[in-house]
Amino acid sequence: MERINRKLKALFLGIIVFVGLVSIFLFNTFHSREVVGLSGKTMGTTYHVKYIGSKQIKLSSEDVHKQIEIILKDVNQKMSTYIATSELSLFNKNKQIDTPIEVSKDLSKVVAEAVRLNKITEGALDVTVGPLVNLWGFGPEKRIEKEPTEIQINERRAWVGIDKLKVINHDEKNYLQKSVPELYVDLSSIAKGFGVDQVADYLEKIGSNDYLVEIGGEIRAKGKNQENKFWQIAIEKPTFDGSRAVDKVIGLDNFAMATSGDYRNYFEDNGQRFSHEIDPKTGRPIQHHLASITVLSSSSMTADGLSTGLFVLGEDRALEVAEKNNLAVYLIIKTDKGFEAKMSSAFKKLTEIN
Repeated sequence: MERINRKLKALFLGIIVFVGLVSIFLFNTFHSREVVGLSGKTMGTTYHVKYIGSKQIKLSSEDVHKQIEIILKDVNQKMSTYIATSELSLFNKNKQIDTPIEVSKDLSKVVAEAVRLNKITEGALDVTVGPLVNLWGFGPEKRIEKEPTEIQINERRAWVGIDKLKVINHDEKNYLQKSVPELYVDLSSIAKGFGVDQVADYLEKIGSNDYLVEIGGEIRAKGKNQENKFWQIAIEKPTFDGSRAVDKVIGLDNFAMATSGDYRNYFEDNGQRFSHEIDPKTGRPIQHHLASITVLSSSSMTADGLSTGLFVLGEDRALEVAEKNNLAVYLIIKTDKGFEAKMSSAFKKLTEIN
């Protein structure tokens, strides 16, 4: 999950949030809206939270910050593959097959969403692909400099498949079950988004209606910033020289956004470039011209998972799946002349509104 390199996730998304210290609004008399900014480290990356102070929020910013830390630590303890004693790690280590293993409601919820998104993305999002990701050197195992052999790839492909993982909910209890002992679930493609949702839900619970939450590039925003504008978020434009530039800025209101790309995380062997994203159907790094894909959804968890799965599909299939399922996506495609942007009908409609 901490593998921020595995999913570039907007690479900070250039996360341009246009905020000043204080803005003044006229409602009969002038009132100031002060933004509270909180930040820290979690899941191998950083998080940033901004919310507008209001009378409805009775807690101090220090107390809010403490609770956010508790929430994110809890998510990490349940879903990290880097923490040996996490709930997910213990499930991965358990070699029992066809045996329901009780897990928390949160872990069950995230895995269930991953299974649902696997179907939408036609198998491209597969949280059991971890053994192959590790083999290619993009996971907790040692970084490699040489392409794995066909024998190694085929061995691990036998361990992979969403059909080998089952989510069971019975008598208000939650279970996960595996059908092969080597099954390894990696939620790095969706857990940060779940963390964003948990923090956003907490802010709403304490009375906040204007906030922005970001973890490693995964974002969810609601309401307006202190300039009385929707939260302004930048989609980063890929560049060939590694520099950063803004491709598009959108106003995000009551939506989540996630971005996946491969233009900074890869390795080369004999002059061939290998992406960090693995196609679960082939067991090999993806080969297409999609540089990045941004997804808008009501849930950061959903946007997070979809951005990975659709990115694996490539530009043509991703856009087809997006149109078929009314998904809001924005694609940046590598061409011989540079980068070209495309968007789905749903994305165009949402950004025209905002």
